[in-house]
Amino acid sequence: MKRMAVAAVAVLTGALATTVSPVAVAAPQPSADLLAAMQRDLGLDAVQAAQRLRQESAATALQRVAEGFAGDSYGGAWFDASTGKLVVGVTDAAKTDRLRQLGAEPRTVAHKASDLDAAKAKLDASPAPAEVTGWFVDTKANAVTITVKRGQANAAKALVDKAGSVAKVVETDEAPRLLKDIRGGDAYYINNAGRCSVGFAVDGGFVSAGHCGSPGDSVAGADQSALGEFEKSSFPGNDYSFVRANSSWTPTANVNHYGGSDVVVSGHAESAVGASICRSGSTTGWHCGEVQAKSQTVNYQEGSVSGLTRTNVCAEPGDSGGSWVSGTEAQGVTSGGSGDCTSGGTTYFQPVNEILDAYGLTLTTG
Repeated sequence: MKRMAVAAVAVLTGALATTVSPVAVAAPQPSADLLAAMQRDLGLDAVQAAQRLRQESAATALQRVAEGFAGDSYGGAWFDASTGKLVVGVTDAAKTDRLRQLGAEPRTVAHKASDLDAAKAKLDASPAPAEVTGWFVDTKANAVTITVKRGQANAAKALVDKAGSVAKVVETDEAPRLLKDIRGGDAYYINNAGRCSVGFAVDGGFVSAGHCGSPGDSVAGADQSALGEFEKSSFPGNDYSFVRANSSWTPTANVNHYGGSDVVVSGHAESAVGASICRSGSTTGWHCGEVQAKSQTVNYQEGSVSGLTRTNVCAEPGDSGGSWVSGTEAQGVTSGGSGDCTSGGTTYFQPVNEILDAYGLTLTTG
């Protein structure tokens, strides 16, 4: 059975030797948007972008064959954009001629890909100091590269010892962070307890309801990770706030549609009484109705709030602070109301234009 498997690989590699060249392997027709993005970000012209896609498609097909041929001596592979070829690392120099015949560019290396993967697996199971920013199988370097903050190479010593001779330490000025989006209607948590909804992203953070938190209160995102803190808040009298976000979060023009595509906010022109309006909130999702009145004063048990807009849209606790839009125009953030989304009710929102003016904020639009 083993001889049959070896023979099958030999037949396969021989059959493909004449078909894996960049000219012979056809890639799917690329879209104009893809080609434009490649030209913009890779510094290519249209002809070069299309040629690179063909070469990469050929390299992808060749990689599967080359790995099978190299067997246990396989040391990894990568596409070399400068030559348009697939580079294949092998620990057995006797296999380089055959790899070259297949259309690859062979490279004799010291470590097998399986050894690199095993070393990385050891690091994945190990605790790492804060000075270490990560590690990865560096195919081109034929090593497991451990990245550390500038001047902190000694912090990686224990990991280097665990990975062994395949380890390589590289100092970096980069500090990886999670990249998360601030989106209207999403949940956020105050002091690890109460929950409200994001109103709209603005430069530096987002606006929401004032009764949701006070200056200095901590804020966590929908995933419970640190988002920022309340910098400004007004309630009663008004019902609005500004949360300053940390660098892990990026303001976006999106509002969560809860079941449909996000609404992308284009501006903040105020709609008229009688206009249709929709609301997004983390408890009840997306609901719509009409604007019934403006500049209403509402006497909550906690105090009066003036300048609110009245609607016949339903809402429930936790929707507070959430987004109101007419079409793609931002309108306000949820304040309070009566009823629920089973029986219906009346809900009021604080107009967003007043918040922007009061705090000198700029709405994020798209």
